[in-house]
Amino acid sequence: MADEQNTVSDLADLGTITGAAAPAPASEAGEEAPAAPPVRTGPAAVLREKEVDAQGRAYATGRRKDAVARVWLKPGTGKIVVNGRDQEVYFARPTLRLVINQVFDVAERAGQYDIVATVKGGGLSGQAGAVRHGISQALAKFEPELRSAVKAAGFLTRDPRVVERKKYGRAKARRSFQFSKR
Repeated sequence: MADEQNTVSDLADLGTITGAAAPAPASEAGEEAPAAPPVRTGPAAVLREKEVDAQGRAYATGRRKDAVARVWLKPGTGKIVVNGRDQEVYFARPTLRLVINQVFDVAERAGQYDIVATVKGGGLSGQAGAVRHGISQALAKFEPELRSAVKAAGFLTRDPRVVERKKYGRAKARRSFQFSKR
């Protein structure tokens, strides 16, 4: 067995076994330690690729509470369509529209992309959060260099808070039944 013969008791032995030169230990006489690998100072290398379908759209799924949104993003004029209706009609409250458009404000891409989304489940607030999550994911797929800015704003993270289930022996999830003295 060759494995039993190759025992390592020192770093120098490791170098002879693998066939590579062992790193020389730094002496106490002030000899410099081996240099660290060079640090990149130029533009950040994009680790991810642009993910688009045959029509040039980026697709992503967003979730919040019980709502699930399927989002398609493509270059355009800034039109957002949710379940076949314009965003002003579907999300009548201005705060919900503000939630959806936060991603574009952070990425400085307001009015540059068209969004088509289908949402189901949950209420309007959860649906707006799901659409925002989907837009964030799709924008990061369409323009990978924007991922760090969108991630720093916290839009790529799915909000894990969901409604707690009702327990037996309780009126709601945690509320007890009303106490009756008689």
